[in-house]
Amino acid sequence: MEDIANRVDIYNFVKKFYVKLLEDTLLKPFFIGLDTDEKLEQHLQILVDFWEQQLFYTGTYKRNALQPHLDLNHKQPFKKEHFDQWLILFNQTVDELFIGVKSHQAKNKAQSIAIVMQIKISQL
Repeated sequence: MEDIANRVDIYNFVKKFYVKLLEDTLLKPFFIGLDTDEKLEQHLQILVDFWEQQLFYTGTYKRNALQPHLDLNHKQPFKKEHFDQWLILFNQTVDELFIGVKSHQAKNKAQSIAIVMQIKISQL
């Protein structure tokens, strides 16, 4: 196995991760809006931009990552177990595909993101 090296690696990771999310009974309800291949692909490209920015500082992601989650939380509240399961699946997917510095960085960033989102949501 090699480390995450580029946008193609990130896309492959995000796609495999989302297959798991969409099959997970706890998390699947949060993704009901991704009910067509076109919607899913559009979402995956946004996530690839996000993770490419996080790992390689490319400047490709220009959105507010928190706001869609805050909006979603109003419709269906996030709980700690949702974040825990998300992190389990995220880390599992990274570990299945990659090993190295960027892989470790991705898992650390995911942990930080989950913590910050939980804090922000709890302040509502």
